[in-house]
Amino acid sequence: MLKENIKKLLFDGTVIPAHPLALTQRLQLDEQKQRGLTRYYMASGAGGVAVGVHTTQFEIREPGVNLFEKVLAIAAEEVDQAALKRPFIKVAGICGLTEQALKEAEIAVKHGYDLGLVSMAAFKTQDEHEIIAHVRKVAEVIPVFGFYLQAAIGGRVYSYDFWQQFAAIPNVYAIKVAAFNRYQTLDVVRAVAHSDRCDEIALYTGNDDNIVADLLTPYCFEIDGRTVEKRFVGGLLGHWAVWTEKAVALLAAVKHTLATGYADAASMLSTNIAVTDMNAAIFDPAHAFHGCITGVHEVLRRQGLLDGIWTLNPDETLSPGQSEEITRVIAAYPHLVDDAFVARFLENEVSVH
Repeated sequence: MLKENIKKLLFDGTVIPAHPLALTQRLQLDEQKQRGLTRYYMASGAGGVAVGVHTTQFEIREPGVNLFEKVLAIAAEEVDQAALKRPFIKVAGICGLTEQALKEAEIAVKHGYDLGLVSMAAFKTQDEHEIIAHVRKVAEVIPVFGFYLQAAIGGRVYSYDFWQQFAAIPNVYAIKVAAFNRYQTLDVVRAVAHSDRCDEIALYTGNDDNIVADLLTPYCFEIDGRTVEKRFVGGLLGHWAVWTEKAVALLAAVKHTLATGYADAASMLSTNIAVTDMNAAIFDPAHAFHGCITGVHEVLRRQGLLDGIWTLNPDETLSPGQSEEITRVIAAYPHLVDDAFVARFLENEVSVH
């Protein structure tokens, strides 16, 4: 079960960055930088972090690397040491087939994680009923944050019926939709809206190509003679692993727009395009998302939060022209860049640590 203060924050909607992995040039864990990133996300006002997810690099699970538990432990330690006066959601990435996923869920529980973001990418050809059974087993160990991963980077397309069954699982509290597809996004929202557990599942956007619009949009369905509305309340995003202080301000602006009857809707829709343009630079859709992890690293490197853009997979690099694109969007949208905040944060880090 989720703690009540964690559940309230989750349902109110918050910013959850997908935590990167800090490495040295020798491809060893840079523990100082890793801890510094977690502190940056807390200082930015984020409401949580997701660790052990795609942005943390799936290679952390490989036998020769074996960093999965280590990075989960580091983030949990930093959150505990910060002794925040507010709730902070710890989400652990849960991968693999059932045996591996259950082990990872147990590790997450051991380190005090609130939810497991369950990747279903390992299930390439299995029947949807087998995957539902898998999620049920994980949900017996840890509260589940569902995850619809886009097909372009290893996910698969699921039916509306699948999401109906998914929503019925008692210990599912949230679903991240990262289908990068309006039709598939609608399948999830409609399935949750029609579920008996509609009010027990928070929707989070992972659609990096449509972040602000996802957060602004009311999904309304006529069900048994009444109108049921469901919304995306927050985001769990690799994009929000950078410029995080501005992401927090952005979500606050979205909530203000909703509270004031969409008075500044035109401005917010324009911001949606700016955010998507920035995402295109860091996530690299022009090259089938090849540079999506290194793009995040490059922004953090330029700010001084990382020393380099090294990854455990030597084939992961910036794509041709990607660095120039990052430079372009930083210049084009200075109001969405938190360089000044990061500079102050790093000055404070030096004095404190």
